[in-house]
Amino acid sequence: MKRLEDVIRRPIIFTEKSTLCRRYGNQYIFAVDLKANKQEISDAVSQLFNVKVDSVNTMVMPGKSMRFRGHMGHTCKWKKAIVTLADGQKIDFLDKVEEAGETAEA
Repeated sequence: MKRLEDVIRRPIIFTEKSTLCRRYGNQYIFAVDLKANKQEISDAVSQLFNVKVDSVNTMVMPGKSMRFRGHMGHTCKWKKAIVTLADGQKIDFLDKVEEAGETAEA
C-alpha cells in the first residue's frame, strides 16, 4: 500500500478553474501519482483532511514539448484529480492560502 503523502503530490490552487470549482462546486483539484486510482485518491483525501468525499474524477495531462538551448525536450505527463466533497465539508487550509494570496496581490 502506498503512503498517503505519495498518492497526493500537491494541491492546484492558483488557477482560475480551481478557484471556481472551490467556490461554486465544493470541488478541490490535486496533482496525484500517475499510478493512483480513484479509490486510493478518495481514501488519501478523506484521511489527510478529515472530510467525506463524494466523487473523484481523474485525467492524465499530457507532457508538453519544449525547446531548451536549441534541443527539443518534453515535460512529463501527470495526473490531475478533481475531488468533490459532501455538502457542508471543506478543506480549510486551501481557503486560508487563497485568502493570503488575495491580500498579497492587493
